[in-house]
Amino acid sequence: MTALDLSSPVAVVGTGTMGQGIAQVALVAGHHVRLFDAAPGRAQDAVDAIGARLDRLVEKDRLTAAERDAARGRLHAAGSLAELADCSLVIEAVIEQLDVKQELMRALEDVVDDDCLLATNTSSLSVTAIGGVLRNPGRFVGLHFFNPAPLLPLVEVVSGFATDVTSATRAYEMARAWGKTPVACADTPGFIVNRLARPFYAEAFAAYEAQSADPATIDAVLRECGGFRMGAFELTDLIGQDVNEAVTHSVWQAFFQDVRFTPSLAQRRLVESGRLGRKTGQGWYEYGDDAERAEPHTAEEAQAPAYVAAEGDLGPASDLLALIREAGIPVREDEEDHGTRLVLPSGGQLVLADGQTSVEFRDVVYFDLALDYRRATRIAVSASQDTQPQTLSEAIGLFQALGKDVSVLGDAPGMIVARTVARMIDLAHDAVAKGVATEEDVDTAMRLGVNYPLGPFEWSRRLGRSWAHEILDELHQRDPSGRYAPSLALYRHAYATDKREGTP
Repeated sequence: MTALDLSSPVAVVGTGTMGQGIAQVALVAGHHVRLFDAAPGRAQDAVDAIGARLDRLVEKDRLTAAERDAARGRLHAAGSLAELADCSLVIEAVIEQLDVKQELMRALEDVVDDDCLLATNTSSLSVTAIGGVLRNPGRFVGLHFFNPAPLLPLVEVVSGFATDVTSATRAYEMARAWGKTPVACADTPGFIVNRLARPFYAEAFAAYEAQSADPATIDAVLRECGGFRMGAFELTDLIGQDVNEAVTHSVWQAFFQDVRFTPSLAQRRLVESGRLGRKTGQGWYEYGDDAERAEPHTAEEAQAPAYVAAEGDLGPASDLLALIREAGIPVREDEEDHGTRLVLPSGGQLVLADGQTSVEFRDVVYFDLALDYRRATRIAVSASQDTQPQTLSEAIGLFQALGKDVSVLGDAPGMIVARTVARMIDLAHDAVAKGVATEEDVDTAMRLGVNYPLGPFEWSRRLGRSWAHEILDELHQRDPSGRYAPSLALYRHAYATDKREGTP
């Protein structure tokens, strides 16, 4: 079955931000759209608001005046559910409460025809549970749009346990016909994006709770070193701390309190204090005309080392060798050594984050993973109280000589970017192994849904198939709570690679 015919009316129930956005997408695609809301007058208010947005699209030359007028003529406020009887698709976008959504589905099933596709835009509830109250749950599917729906391209098409393949295919093709990029996934807590995005927030919050760095510094490292568009603290302030924490808590509970998804106590305290982010004027950061911008920690200027000795090719950080030479710093290479470190004139070592801690070694400074060491504008380094001051100074000076700002963290195993990426790779392998989605759809979802610079499998191919397993295994040895324990899927992935290379 293909996408819905444009002559088929579409209905959206619930006229909040998401409901209006979804209605606008369907409207611009050419459908007749009916809006219904249980609150009197809300549907008509939504019609007026969408009309105003269409006016702005005309002003920006994204719609012609004729297209706007035609779209307005196809948009109507419904006074009751009975007015949705001839719709071929009804999408609900009401409050995220299971009983409310189930009650709505029962009512809709008594109104619409048997071939009407019913859908939910839930981001945190079980599609199976919502559709389980229907006499025919096979026609029920999840259509998770991202906010703002008219702008963000991704739609997660979620098949509940009882969803028919024809219904899922119909919904998938409809999303594509509406100009969206659909990805197919099974009904699992958080679907794709909200499941695999948890480490991005969790590891930043964990680094903060361990007093490794302040929010502004962690955000700067994620942006300027990791290549993420926003840091975890500024992003959750934008989303709303209450909203972000609610999703985290929902995923954690749905996975039977799996330690890998444990919520942050620091974020809980933020929510309890009413500091919800931009919408309240204060979250991790302060907002308002008089608020001072929080600046990341940046090390003072230090002297570059006279030379460095490279032991091994530095693995994922091998580009640094060319950059060091271009900066005029001699590189002495030991091709026989298969380590991944730089030895500084002081005798101390500079090592790419590997899940171990500086305190375990006599004189080691760790540096974080970067998306692109050439383009990165900031590098984070980590040292312990036992690290020699001269070694830390030489490490700082080296990266500064490459044109980078340097942020010094506490003794943080796995740093920030490295352990965040490793955990995302692990969760992605685990999800694919359990049939949640394909590798391609996972990468598409994470790039388009949350604007990550690379999808987890793209990261994995770039870093090497065993990289994530190795760093998580080291982290797990130091924190045996299970938070960093590599999944069986990731273990199989890394072991198969080693076996092909002849490792016993």
